[in-house]
Amino acid sequence: MKHFLFVLAGISVVSWLMAISVSAENVVKPENPTKGIDFGIIDQSLLATAYSGREKFRYDVSYTGGLKLGELYLELDKIDEATDGYTIHARVTTDNGMFSKIYPIEDVHVTKVSGPQRLPFHYEVWQKEGRNYEAHRVTRYQQNKGKILYQHNEKPVEVFEVKTPIQNEFSSFFASRIMPLIVDQPFLVPTFADEKRNEVVVMVRGREVVKKTILGDVEAMVVEPIMEFSGLYDKRGDTAIWYTDDECRIPVLVNSKLVLGSLTAKLVAYSNPACPQYHGAILEKYNKEDER
Repeated sequence: MKHFLFVLAGISVVSWLMAISVSAENVVKPENPTKGIDFGIIDQSLLATAYSGREKFRYDVSYTGGLKLGELYLELDKIDEATDGYTIHARVTTDNGMFSKIYPIEDVHVTKVSGPQRLPFHYEVWQKEGRNYEAHRVTRYQQNKGKILYQHNEKPVEVFEVKTPIQNEFSSFFASRIMPLIVDQPFLVPTFADEKRNEVVVMVRGREVVKKTILGDVEAMVVEPIMEFSGLYDKRGDTAIWYTDDECRIPVLVNSKLVLGSLTAKLVAYSNPACPQYHGAILEKYNKEDER
């Protein structure tokens, strides 16, 4: 349970939002996986909806067969009009899950981004896992200097020199979400993880109809980030994300394959006034809870 998050995705949802590790021996690594693939660039026409600054998500995370493990809350808030500054707030918890009493998790991640490509300049995480483990991590991104400063608890600050621009695991999820999604045309998203720059290949697999979501039956683009790094949460393995095929690009479903079974993150509540057709969607069970 310590390793469930998503990517994001991952940025991690699973992957950039939520994922569990698969043994590295089971990951097939192609030769020169990034050769001939261009870097992804945010579609500026999608910023008004996907970066409205008033967007909230809630996911149930379950194991094969529907066994609930926990919940993921995501919120995107505007913090600075002048620099297009935003905060990506993520809360990962075992609340209402099968292990909530045995191994409680309460992790909070805050990523601050700015500029037209929504690059991170500050990332902070507070981890509470099990009965005794707590950690505080701070990462500062000096995009103009090609440096990243990292501190874990009270340890000395570590400095990493990297090629920039670069994302982190959460900003890369939100950035890749609004990059051009063209079937069979992969793109790269440079991401800082495991103390180095990783050029994540994002595969665009095709279109599918996802039935019975809280948004109804939706046309979706199926995207697979190919990650060979571990990061704060181990997320190597096959992960697929289903985004609504419209200007909102809402991740309605994420599935991560494990050695045995799989993990699924299902959208159960969504709020964004910039997407009025979906704004306020929520499962009946959460409506009842909110009325209390």
